[in-house]
Amino acid sequence: MLDLSQIFTFTLICLAMVLTPGPNMIYLISRSICQGHQAGFISLCGVAFGFIFYMLCASLGITALLMAIPYAYDAIRIGGALYLIWLAWQSFKPNGKSPFQVKNLPIDSNIRLFTMGFITNLFNPKIVMMYLSLLPQFIKPDHGSVLSQSIFLGLIQIIVSVSVNGLIVLSAGSMALFLNKNPIWSNIQRWIMGTVLASLAVKILMDTKR
Repeated sequence: MLDLSQIFTFTLICLAMVLTPGPNMIYLISRSICQGHQAGFISLCGVAFGFIFYMLCASLGITALLMAIPYAYDAIRIGGALYLIWLAWQSFKPNGKSPFQVKNLPIDSNIRLFTMGFITNLFNPKIVMMYLSLLPQFIKPDHGSVLSQSIFLGLIQIIVSVSVNGLIVLSAGSMALFLNKNPIWSNIQRWIMGTVLASLAVKILMDTKR
């Protein structure tokens, strides 16, 4: 099994990525403010289903990939680190958009809320890269079943993301109001997240051991 330092690092990456503005965060905040907390949580259920879908697909694919291609691990490791650097730049660059700039959304049925949450997550580039580039580098074939490790890491990502997004749904209105009145805090959040992501990218690039 994975050691505690690997689990901690992966959890930190998951936390940094879920706190970095993206399609899921923007959709859940907008939906919660426009239609209420219940609609936000139904949408979050759809998002969670998208996580499960990616976890199962990636776990099976990663197992086959790492076993079949000699240098797949290093290629995925470097690709994941470069993606973290790109996310960090999105946080650092001037005039970055805040996810709390709410989009006006129409009132939707529960089925459509769930479906739109799933679709939003399905086409979220952050989640695609998380499962295809970042998760595989924490898998150690000599530590046991690759499939079991993939599912275990996937469950960590799902728990972290759903927990944080649940808090965002509950506090979307008050957070949007506070940050719109105090934009300096939004900038501080962006710089903290950018620094964390950049630091993790450097650590990944420096860690060449499988």
